[in-house]
Amino acid sequence: MLERFRAFWTRLLNPIARLFIKLGISADAVTLVGTLGVCTGALVFFPQGKLLAGVLFITAFVFSDLIDGHMARVTGKTNRFGAFLDSTLDRIGDGAIFGGLALYFAGPGDSRLYLWLSLICLVMGSVTSYARAKAEGMGYHAKVGIAERSDRLVSILVMTGLGAIFDLPILMEVTLWALAVASTVTVLQRVWTVRQQAYAEAASS
Repeated sequence: MLERFRAFWTRLLNPIARLFIKLGISADAVTLVGTLGVCTGALVFFPQGKLLAGVLFITAFVFSDLIDGHMARVTGKTNRFGAFLDSTLDRIGDGAIFGGLALYFAGPGDSRLYLWLSLICLVMGSVTSYARAKAEGMGYHAKVGIAERSDRLVSILVMTGLGAIFDLPILMEVTLWALAVASTVTVLQRVWTVRQQAYAEAASS
């Protein structure tokens, strides 16, 4: 759903991308620094209960995912390694966010239920991405589902931030429930989609 806004944000961040290019900064370096920033915000601030600070810190770095790709296209230095690195580090950043929330609920948040929900979101989010990558590697398409990566990321960051601002932890808690369900449904949708393609292929051969 949120992928439709990618072009808008890319245009908005274009001046920053061009500045980095002039400074001789590579797209891969932006990818790496962005991931380190996201991991730092999630694993340093969240476990201490500093949810708003963590969200703001993460937000400052999360747009690197758009900047690095735009830099590669502008410079004409797009390559398969860059795409591989970007995708791999995205999984690390996503895991850090939900891992940080799990540590928060294991500490100051003091909730075993939401600790487990955070871990479910972490695992199912990773499986969602893996299922699509594995399917495409086998020649099938699996870009289906109700919870794309950008939807999951924006939802949890926005609701965690708003919950911290207005002292309404229920916003984050409801979002974790929604994402746990949506991610699980998305995995099942992708498994079913690939199953249909695989059986249709077998029947026609």
